Amino acid sequence: MPTPSRRLAALAGLTAALMTAGTLAASPASAAPEHAPQHPAKPGKPGKPGKPGKPGKPGKPGKPGTPGEDLPLSELVTVDAVRSHMESFDVIAEYNGGNRASGTPGYDVAALYVEDQLERAGYETYRHEFDYDHWSEHSDAVLSRTAPDEHTFEVGTDYVTLSYSRAGDVTAPAVAVNPDSTASGCSADDFAGFPAGAVAVVVRGSCAFSEKVQNAADAGASAALVVNNADEVFLGTVSELSDIPAIGVSGTAGAELLSAGEGLEVRVAVDASVETKTSYNVLAETAGGRDDNVVVVGAHLDGVEDGPAINDNASGTSFVLETAIQLAAQEETKNKVRFAFWGTEEEGLIGSTEYVASLSAQELDDIALYLNFDMIGSHNYGRFVLDGAMELPGSVPAPSGSGAISKIFSDYFAEQGQVSEPGVLSGRSDYAPFMNAGIPSGGLFSGADGVKTEEQVEWYGGTAGAQYDPYYHTPDDTMENVNWDSVAELSAAGAHGVEFLAENTLPVNGVRSFSAATPEFDRVGDTWLR
Repeated sequence: MPTPSRRLAALAGLTAALMTAGTLAASPASAAPEHAPQHPAKPGKPGKPGKPGKPGKPGKPGKPGTPGEDLPLSELVTVDAVRSHMESFDVIAEYNGGNRASGTPGYDVAALYVEDQLERAGYETYRHEFDYDHWSEHSDAVLSRTAPDEHTFEVGTDYVTLSYSRAGDVTAPAVAVNPDSTASGCSADDFAGFPAGAVAVVVRGSCAFSEKVQNAADAGASAALVVNNADEVFLGTVSELSDIPAIGVSGTAGAELLSAGEGLEVRVAVDASVETKTSYNVLAETAGGRDDNVVVVGAHLDGVEDGPAINDNASGTSFVLETAIQLAAQEETKNKVRFAFWGTEEEGLIGSTEYVASLSAQELDDIALYLNFDMIGSHNYGRFVLDGAMELPGSVPAPSGSGAISKIFSDYFAEQGQVSEPGVLSGRSDYAPFMNAGIPSGGLFSGADGVKTEEQVEWYGGTAGAQYDPYYHTPDDTMENVNWDSVAELSAAGAHGVEFLAENTLPVNGVRSFSAATPEFDRVGDTWLR
């Protein structure tokens, strides 16, 4: 994940009516939930992106995962099978430079592993290739105050380069731009009288960083500093190569800069470049099911460069892979299910964004919904259901039907006697481009850089005051630091959601699946046939 339930169970009865399978008890700011949790009840076609071939009929999968008879998918997708895939991704990283980042041998071998497992299960896989602008920083950026006194700020603590910042090295007066407004730097009017060549200091707020930085460049600024509206530093992007160097500054360091007033001079240096690269997503889908009501299930296959990226996101990838394997052994689903393993997520959701952009209007219309699984084994986990009902203040508006997806998951947790909570729909993972296209979206997540509360310890165990995943985006995101209870519980809930929606999407998009059986009537109008 590029750097988190909710409602009481009214849909449980609908679940039972639409599905005969039973259920069994047993993820970017991954913000801590800000809403009361869902408490359990008391006991007593494809869009053919790049002309894929027609998938073959899935057959019986091999190991890992042993299908049973008359068991729900939530029981067939076991933690042991998911763990087996995660171990394979770990080995792949170990022998291929220590990571599975896009554009590396580790990513390519991981893709081959996914393809091999899917093909053994009877799927036909295809790759959706795309070109993208790869931004890389060659050395640490520099931010220092050169007047009225000298002070060097600390990279990673006080500031971080905004990705896709242009390179440059400038020393110039720094000028605050409407710093008391949440719309600081969002309008060209904010820069009226701005001295050409100065460094613009704007405050994070209501518009995109790219807008603030572009407005600064248009006003003649030599660089831009974006000060956080909270004490800590943040990871940000200007999305496309900027015209001037751009750095994100912590609220604490920013307050120090802003308090200097007139006479403030700073040095800003960024050493970075952009080059065009090619990457790919791996996709496969069930041979049967309605191709005009496709359920897309996705997880990002790539990881960060620092380490094997086991929770983020070998965990989600392994769950989606095992779900595909087990679904292939079941009876044909009513709706086609497409499994997607996204590339280049860690560089800004590029793989999923390029995929959605490649689809025609008809192909987009054929997608019923999207389910995302990004980090399901966080060390200090929570059970977070992506907030399709928009219960949290930080959640963006979600397409209609997204709330129904979240209810399917939260009801399942409640049926197992497990607490779940909404996780903020912040746009930090691969659901974002689907939501932007108007497609109902949801999924599960076990937490990243949010902090666990005392109350959450009562629900999940773990450590209050610590991050949900203290190893997020570090070399220590390893098998040893995965919480297997989290993997088991979120895998079961995720499999339940996939199975439910593969059979019927009525609560999400109003499409009800009907039996293909041909009725035999005894009469035509008033005339009896027998």
